[in-house]
Amino acid sequence: MIQLTDVNKKFGAGANAINAVDQVNLDIEEGEIFGIIGYSGAGKSTLIRLLNGLEKPSSGTVTIAGYEMSSVSNKKLREARQKISMIFQHFNLLWSRTVKQNISFPLEIAGIKKTEREKKVNELIELVGLKGRENAYPSELSGGQKQRVGIARALANDPEVLLCDEATSALDPETTDSILDLLTSINERLGLTIVLITHEMHVIRKICHQVAVMEAGKVVETGSVLEVFQSPEAPITKRFVSQVTEPSGTEQAIAHLPTGTLVKLVFVGERTEQPVLASLIRTFPIEVSIVQGNISHTKGGAYGTLILQLIGHEKEIEEAIAHLHEQGVRTEVIGND
Repeated sequence: MIQLTDVNKKFGAGANAINAVDQVNLDIEEGEIFGIIGYSGAGKSTLIRLLNGLEKPSSGTVTIAGYEMSSVSNKKLREARQKISMIFQHFNLLWSRTVKQNISFPLEIAGIKKTEREKKVNELIELVGLKGRENAYPSELSGGQKQRVGIARALANDPEVLLCDEATSALDPETTDSILDLLTSINERLGLTIVLITHEMHVIRKICHQVAVMEAGKVVETGSVLEVFQSPEAPITKRFVSQVTEPSGTEQAIAHLPTGTLVKLVFVGERTEQPVLASLIRTFPIEVSIVQGNISHTKGGAYGTLILQLIGHEKEIEEAIAHLHEQGVRTEVIGND
């Protein structure tokens, strides 16, 4: 569906040139929700402009639904853009138009007859949960309702790809979850391919199938969300993952512990439900204390972390850790006094 091959985007020239996107390669399958995460300045916004054809790569190719975005004629580019819609952080609604009129706007531009427009708009209002708010103006809506209007408007022309540029960043956590649930429902019901740009790992964890982590214009890590949570490699990925897998106060709790060996356990999928800790206590003559624990749920399954303090003879602790490995639990010694 979407393929980026050796994509570079430079701004400026010579010593002052900025490589906003640096040798990026991505494959996004049809019908999946693909997350691209990075902090400010990572190159996310430039990348999304390359996807919707507002920017052309300095080198490399961007192909969407069979269209090579940088080399197609203007007519073909317009055709390609009809297959791509976008929702924004700040909604970008027409403030002088009602909910119904905002959603209808792209259909008016496309020359769709009034009766067809009204039928389509009513279907979309139902789909995004705005029944009863058809005649309200944006100033009368909550942030979540405004984003629902933006989503409905983006779906008006039956796109194949939906680009979401920090679509939940301006919303509170509860509203964010409701919008993410809506996007998941749309993905499942319409088979729409969704590319989601964000700096929030919670968003990636909740709805994405695959993720790419960006830093300084480069994609430093890609994979299924569960794989990336289980085995993050790049330092920036580990920072993002820790935001949602390690409870706040973990470092402070560890810092005030007395002597002992600190071990971080990682459970994936069914392992999160198994009594591994009880087995450890029964089998080995060591003291086991739980320091912190957390379970996160991704599209690919559950992911849990547990930090234990083990006190006992060194040999017995080593045997206990080896036992955990044998049980399929990934372990990491993070402190040893």
